[in-house]
Amino acid sequence: MLRAFSHTNGRCVFHYTKCWHHRKSVLAIRREDVNAWERRAPLAPKHVKELTKMGYKVLVQPSNRRAIHEKEYVKAGAIIQEDISEASLIIGVKRPPEDKLIPKKNYAFFSHTIKAQEANMPLLDEILRQEIRLFDYEKMVDHKGMRVVAFGKWAGVAGMINILHGLGLRFLALGHHTPFMHIGMAHNYRNSSQAVQAVRDAGYEISLGLMPKSVGPLTFVFTGTGNVSKGAQEMFSALPCEFVEPHELKEVSRSGDLRKVYGTVLSRHHHLVRKRDGQYDPVDYDKHPENYISRFHIDIAPYTTCLINGIYWEQNSPRLLSRQDTQKLLVPVKSAAGAMDGCPELPHRLLAICDISADTGGSIEFMTECTTIDNPFCMYDADQHITHDSVEGSGILMCSIDNLPAQLPIEATEYFGDMLFPYIEEMLLSEGSEPLEKQNYSPVVRNAVIASNGTLTPKYQYIQKLRESREQAESLKMSVEKRVLLLGSGYVSGPVLEYLTRDSNIDITIVSVMKEQLEQLTKKYRNVTPVHMDVLKHEEKLSSLVKKHDLVISLLPYSAHPFVAKKCIDNKVNLVTASYLTPAMKELQESVEAAGITVISEMGLDPGLDHMLAMECIDKAKEVGATVISYTSFCGGLPAPEHSDNPLRYKFSWSPQGVLLNTVQSATYLKDGEIINIPPGGALLDSVTPMDFFPGLNLEGFPNRDSTKYAEPYGIQTARTLLRGTLRYKGYSRAMGGFVKLGLINPDPYPLLSSTAPPLTWKELMCKLVGIKSPAEHHVLKEAVFSKLEKDKSQLEAVEWLGLLGDELVPAADSIVGALAKHMEMKLPFGTGERDMIVMRSEIGLRHPSGHLEDKFIDLVVYGDNKGHSAMAKTVGYPTAIAAKMVLDGEITAKGMVIPLTKNVYGPILERVRAEGIMYSTRSIIKQ
Repeated sequence: MLRAFSHTNGRCVFHYTKCWHHRKSVLAIRREDVNAWERRAPLAPKHVKELTKMGYKVLVQPSNRRAIHEKEYVKAGAIIQEDISEASLIIGVKRPPEDKLIPKKNYAFFSHTIKAQEANMPLLDEILRQEIRLFDYEKMVDHKGMRVVAFGKWAGVAGMINILHGLGLRFLALGHHTPFMHIGMAHNYRNSSQAVQAVRDAGYEISLGLMPKSVGPLTFVFTGTGNVSKGAQEMFSALPCEFVEPHELKEVSRSGDLRKVYGTVLSRHHHLVRKRDGQYDPVDYDKHPENYISRFHIDIAPYTTCLINGIYWEQNSPRLLSRQDTQKLLVPVKSAAGAMDGCPELPHRLLAICDISADTGGSIEFMTECTTIDNPFCMYDADQHITHDSVEGSGILMCSIDNLPAQLPIEATEYFGDMLFPYIEEMLLSEGSEPLEKQNYSPVVRNAVIASNGTLTPKYQYIQKLRESREQAESLKMSVEKRVLLLGSGYVSGPVLEYLTRDSNIDITIVSVMKEQLEQLTKKYRNVTPVHMDVLKHEEKLSSLVKKHDLVISLLPYSAHPFVAKKCIDNKVNLVTASYLTPAMKELQESVEAAGITVISEMGLDPGLDHMLAMECIDKAKEVGATVISYTSFCGGLPAPEHSDNPLRYKFSWSPQGVLLNTVQSATYLKDGEIINIPPGGALLDSVTPMDFFPGLNLEGFPNRDSTKYAEPYGIQTARTLLRGTLRYKGYSRAMGGFVKLGLINPDPYPLLSSTAPPLTWKELMCKLVGIKSPAEHHVLKEAVFSKLEKDKSQLEAVEWLGLLGDELVPAADSIVGALAKHMEMKLPFGTGERDMIVMRSEIGLRHPSGHLEDKFIDLVVYGDNKGHSAMAKTVGYPTAIAAKMVLDGEITAKGMVIPLTKNVYGPILERVRAEGIMYSTRSIIKQ
């Protein structure tokens, strides 16, 4: 019988003795058919040759996909045939399809069933039903528990090649050509020797100093000390590299030699510390990993260019990197004085992670889905908590392929076969139908038998218990599953969906009239069901939908909220909106309380975050006995300065009609003890004040609605000044004033613009508005409009720029302002690559018991993401979603009308929006 093999000068030497009965046994190597990239086999021709020398019959199923050609197996003595039913042992690399299993046979492959993996439970059920004996390579371990049959090294080798290729692409996207551009994916090389040569060639260029200076020294961190990590390090060593201790990374990342790259191997003691005393005790850690935390994100990651992760995560043990850790690591670095556009610095130090462990949701918490050989890379954006299939944009380059050795299939097959071969004969000489107890297996083989004779073996009966526990948990999960009805699919819906769908227990139904938006959102986010309808026109259907859900989020225009709220009251369902608590909503207060539901309003940016930031400051002031003597807060959603290139200095990331109507609303505020009233109709635009707190932005501001009503809710009746206002770039109010003069901001019904009326051009409409007969010559209309604008050239420029004197058709609408809003939405959108920004400044004047005065300044500036959410969407959507989640989770239990003015509401929300990258700053000036 075959008993052992050894390596001599790199060659495998097999030692065997012959048994008179071995000719009766037949081995079959099955065809791999689960994955298109799976070109490996469990044994190479050299192993088959040894088996046939011993008199065993070896069958190989034909496969044009297998990397080692069939003729090599034939030369080794194998028989190529489809039918493998005469074999007593059938081996493969990956699992076979259930319908290809043959009853009462011995099978050996990676089954991925030992953790009761749900996807493979049907396979295990079929194995049990057909009384198959299953040997799982993953459980072939020695007396120390170390695996003796694995592809580990080649996962490390292939992973390292891939991430060097990925770094080349990522550097190029960031504006740098590097030697890594000449390294391909691992499967592009015939063998690892060719890959090594490509890496050496890149290394030679690095040694010549051809890496861009502005990227700084490159550092690679390897986690783990097993074969995976060693394989990666072996390939890395083809570069001009120097291995340093982890504590030396900080220094070399700043002042290392650009003609080499640096590596370090990380063990547990380098980053794990006990919570209570900051020490590491390996014995204690093995017993109580939950008592430890990782300092990787503090001590190692800030100085790491590329992380090569080869460790698996065990439940209760600290993770290597969390999402919150990564958000901090991706804060842009401050540019050096000598940085130039053509030679940019890196946006942050940590550029790439190659998670060779492919352990989803494991030591790299945010690696929740593996990449593939076809699509090997994605970018993880920690701010948005999303991944996108690209090497461009914000975030970290991720590579987490779960079948890496398949990229170097010939060497991987030979390596794996060398490890498996010593155990083949004892598996081969038994019949799957015979009782397991009668088999004379070695401990390595016996311990790898998962199932035999129709039952799980004693060592693996826990799998059934795991399944039952999971099924029970799933059943419980179904019972506590939460259902959310989201009304509206506009700008804000993206962050709301992104945040809520992180919880797999939340199912969302989204309703909108915009079919294309619905399709895009349901493709992008899981657990989302679309309903295409106009809720205002399908009252009964809306009521039916509300009844089936635990919570409604309305992102509809504020005028629709009372209608939605009534349906929530009727069905006793909670409601969250981002809009103002209007008089029409306040009228429902008693009905809401009688229904015993929670209706949350003013949970966006303004109103919303402005309330929360104010109350955080006011409550802290009251704690030290201070009184508020003044409160002013201005907020605006704007295009980023570089995109404010039109006469209005404005673009739309929010409801155009709402923006337009705000300019003709009335306003009331308190100034130095005097109440100031501004009537509706446009007088607001005459109350514009320059705002110089960010001089470079050239801002102006005007009052917003009734500020005085917040004195009581804020608890600041002592304030002599109370003003809340809107920010715009200088010139906006003047341009909008022109539209008011022309009667374009008119919300009254205008039948001539209805969908059933004859089409009307802007030129014809303007003739009606300025009182001249249509059609009119262009210069006649222009002069009449100019006169109506009181000869204001900048206002005329805005009218002409929007094409309001031309022959373009006016969009059908109920009112003139509705038509103008639709027109502006088409004329003033954010273009591809353009971004918006949010600016908020609150100033709170305090008087302390000592008599001295203090001015508190709160600044919030948020930019939109070129390929992600707009700043407006983030600052409205995330607070709304967080509040909704708090209601669902029972954190907000108050009944009736709620706005975020109490610490139990605003405290958690402000903390959680910071985790989403919405950062604010505060400062004080003390006056004697």
